[in-house]
Amino acid sequence: MTPTPTGKVIPTAIGRDLVLERVLPGSIDDAWASITESDRLARWFCTWTGEARVGATLELSLVAEEGDATSQAEITACEPPTHLAVSTHAQGGSWLLEATLTPIDSDHTRLRFVHHLDEEAKSEEIGPGWEYYLDRLVAAMNGSPMPDWDDYWPSLGSAYADRTAAPESSPDPVA
Repeated sequence: MTPTPTGKVIPTAIGRDLVLERVLPGSIDDAWASITESDRLARWFCTWTGEARVGATLELSLVAEEGDATSQAEITACEPPTHLAVSTHAQGGSWLLEATLTPIDSDHTRLRFVHHLDEEAKSEEIGPGWEYYLDRLVAAMNGSPMPDWDDYWPSLGSAYADRTAAPESSPDPVA
């Protein structure tokens, strides 16, 4: 498989946003469960422990990483089933992440994922990782085989090194 970079790096008033979209198979409630429930997240990204509420800090354990892949995430906004925002904290730094879900129809939901990049964040390192994880989300929801990290890195890195904002467009309806 040769993945195609889909994200955009958009300048903002306080930095840059890495924005990726996917059309997810299933209802908005199914998509919400896939990005918030620990057992569903474990299929593609991480497990979490802690109290799930705004202001609480969760302990995350990534499932597709080597070594000690734990971090903490503070829930900064939660509006089920449409919006979740977290601030993560790990050895690599702090990240502000947002996921917004919009129903397309009863069988498809649009995910808009935003990673607010700070000055030090390198989109050529972060973009391929989110492409990989969001493709894992789609595969988990479809019951398809998981993608291989080696297809994403380092091949997508150069695409994100030069990625600039393009006019807003939607991804193809087939994920």
